[in-house]
Amino acid sequence: MARSLELHNYVGHLIRRAEQVHTALWSQHVSREITSQQFAVLNTLSDAPGIDQRTLARLTSLDRSTVNHIIRRLTDQRYISQVRDEADRRRTLLNLTDDGAALLGSLIGPAEQINRQLLDSLPEDEREQAVDMLRKIASLDDGPTGSGP
Repeated sequence: MARSLELHNYVGHLIRRAEQVHTALWSQHVSREITSQQFAVLNTLSDAPGIDQRTLARLTSLDRSTVNHIIRRLTDQRYISQVRDEADRRRTLLNLTDDGAALLGSLIGPAEQINRQLLDSLPEDEREQAVDMLRKIASLDDGPTGSGP
């Protein structure tokens, strides 16, 4: 008979469960229409306007096909604009529209609130350490090219 794992001690299971909690909180308190990945795209474009899709994928740690889907959807909703790069016609540069900036502004407070709620589930002296540990785990695929181990 195969040996089983104690799921309550299995990091992958716990990360998946933590993501489920985050997704539920996001849907309840931030937005049912805009996902946290879409929020990451909007937020990144606010910080780095005029970047291309490849750069956006790298900065958000999302794969290019996911970013492509998100860009298409947010462009259709008129939250993002796309223009050809005059220096390199193969590239499309992305920017928030005024509606996209307004949407992002309305989401930031609630996003910060659920971040606090998640961290408040930990003792105060462990919060910074927990975020640091999650950053380390999340950076495991940040090889020299940022494309994985």
